[in-house]
Amino acid sequence: MSEKLRLRFEKTGRAVYISHLDLMHTMQRAFNRAGYELKYSEGFNPHPQIAIALPLSVGAGSLCEIMDFRLKEENPDLAALPGRLTAVMPEGIVVTEAYLPVRKTAELKWLRVEGVFEYDERDPGEMAAGLEDFYRQEQIVITKKTKRGMGETDIRPGIRELGFTAGEGLVEVSAVISAQEPTINPELLAEALRQLKPELAPDFAKFTRIETYDAGMQVYR
Repeated sequence: MSEKLRLRFEKTGRAVYISHLDLMHTMQRAFNRAGYELKYSEGFNPHPQIAIALPLSVGAGSLCEIMDFRLKEENPDLAALPGRLTAVMPEGIVVTEAYLPVRKTAELKWLRVEGVFEYDERDPGEMAAGLEDFYRQEQIVITKKTKRGMGETDIRPGIRELGFTAGEGLVEVSAVISAQEPTINPELLAEALRQLKPELAPDFAKFTRIETYDAGMQVYR
C-alpha cells in the first residue's frame, strides 16, 4: 500500500467562499491537472483517498489547512509537489508543504485563530472592554445544533486563550480554541454574544485559522 502523505495549504481571498464539498472536488481536479494519480479505495463505491482534517466554514480563511492523501505513485518528489499543485489551483489556494505525517489526526487539539468584530456605530474601545468582561465568565452556555438536534452547550471550556484589541471601527480578536472534542467553531464567539449579550454582538465577524497544535500546544504536523 502507498504511504499516507499530508499537505498543508492556505485558503484565503476569494477562495474562502468555496464550500467544503467543492474544495474536495477542486483538490481532486488539481491533482489530476498536476499529473498525479490519487489512490482510490476498494469496494463497490471507490473514492479518492483524500481527507481534510478539519472542514472549514464558508467565509472563513486559513493559513494552516491539513489534508491527508495517497498517490498511486511510489516515492513522489514531495519538494516539487506544492509548486505543481499550486500552479493549477484557483486563486487563493496555495499549497505550502507536502510531507510524511508524524501525528495522527486525533492528536490535533487546538487552533489559533485571528479575526475581527466590526461595529458600524458603536465605540470599539467600549466594545473591547465589554467583550473582555463577558468572556471572563466561568460558563458561557449557548443553544447550538448538535448531533442529537438543538441543545445547550457550554463553550467556555473550549476556549484556551482569548483577547480583544480595539481598532478603527472594529475589534481585533485573537483566540486559541478547541479543534476537536469539543469542536469550537470561532463563529460561536459571535453567536454567544447574539444570544447572551446582544449589545456587544458585532455587525459583522470574520476569522482566519493561523496555526494548529496538539494537546500540549506543540505545533501539529
